[in-house]
Amino acid sequence: MRLAALDELAAQVGLRLGQGVAEARACLPEVDIIEADPAADARLLTSLADWCGRYTPLVAIHGDNTLFLDVTGCCHLFGGERALFDDLAARLFHMGFEARLAISATPGLSYAMAFAGHQKVLPTGDEASMLQGLPLAALRLESETLDGLAQAGLKRAGDIMDMARAPLARRFGAEVLRRLDQALGREGEPVSPRMPVAALSAERQLVEPVTAEEDILALAQHLGSNLEDTLAQRGLGGLGFVLALYRVDGRVVSLSVRSPAPLKTAARIAGLFRERLAAIHDDFDAGYGFETVRLSVLATGPLNPVQPDFASAGRSDLSLDDFVGKVEARLGSGVIRVPVLHASHIPERASALAPFSRDVMEGAPASGGSQRLRPMRLFAHPEPVEAIAEVPEGPPITFRWRRTLHRVNRAEGPERIEAEWWIDGETASPRDYFRIEDQGGRRFWLYRQGLYGTAGLPPRWFMHGVFA
Repeated sequence: MRLAALDELAAQVGLRLGQGVAEARACLPEVDIIEADPAADARLLTSLADWCGRYTPLVAIHGDNTLFLDVTGCCHLFGGERALFDDLAARLFHMGFEARLAISATPGLSYAMAFAGHQKVLPTGDEASMLQGLPLAALRLESETLDGLAQAGLKRAGDIMDMARAPLARRFGAEVLRRLDQALGREGEPVSPRMPVAALSAERQLVEPVTAEEDILALAQHLGSNLEDTLAQRGLGGLGFVLALYRVDGRVVSLSVRSPAPLKTAARIAGLFRERLAAIHDDFDAGYGFETVRLSVLATGPLNPVQPDFASAGRSDLSLDDFVGKVEARLGSGVIRVPVLHASHIPERASALAPFSRDVMEGAPASGGSQRLRPMRLFAHPEPVEAIAEVPEGPPITFRWRRTLHRVNRAEGPERIEAEWWIDGETASPRDYFRIEDQGGRRFWLYRQGLYGTAGLPPRWFMHGVFA
């Protein structure tokens, strides 16, 4: 067992990463050893990234202990870069985190400054002078590259900034120049946010934390009303919404809802969150209260306003979209599914269930009378049966399915369906389907796979569905 992480006090007394635990105890008998839990560390970093969403929606996780926050365009909401820096540092300190923070024009330089302990807000234009004295290890280079640079006497970024680039790249690799250029802003290094960026957001910071569900819903409706005008001006409605609730202890509770049709009315948006809160009522933990509430619109769609007629005036019944939205908010997204036709003549491939949406419903072809009769219940995977049938192409006389013997009273068929050779292969056998009614009045849909009198295995029988 070896040391995977150290606090500052352990590093000061001479312990080092990778050192054996037995050796560390011999050097410092009173050392406190805690078993590493990488999964718990990852969950903690993820929750901290969620909490940092209060400063910017562009939060990215880098490695095992680093967060990148792109605060471009967000600093004025907190009184400037210095005010944001101080607020973030103070909140992390009170939450018990020991963090190194730095703000600069590039992610690479901010990382290098924090790595070297330069916790400050760097004015734009001072990148080169700051980078001069930083160690090369702060540029996120591989250990082998750092060892090679150290053997050549190159330990600081300033040692390579004015060197000839071509020999440097040939000896130590192009990664050295890339990291250097990223830190200086010569090459872009985009921050890839871990969460999708919202199309629209509205936020409310509270003087007193709230805990009651009714207060939260009232805030959701208030924030939704702030977004109504913007959505109306753009001719859009929201399809996906997230209500982020920031607790005073640092935990973030996110409630997500989805609407099958674009919404812009605050009351209807709040109604979806009411159903979501009702579904998780027992698991909803407000703790000591929420101090910040943010409503975000993740997805939008064009609004198609419909002029109501006199017949529909005063009707109080819910529309299909309202019903689907409320059910999915309470039971989860995608619980309502509708059949969608596919371009295939094989019955189990000809349709599939897809989550309900207006696009799916409007794109589904209307059923026509020319379609052949199909069973009410079609099995996704045909089930084998034992059948006695007339040879060569007659219907079954008796068959055994699920350990029950059925005697056939009537039969219709066969209906031949050829195989899809581009999927099943050129040697795939055709199917002959029969509509069967047994002596008990039960109706089935069976098929024979293969033909009598051909080379290879004899035909086999399968149950593919049952009629109502």
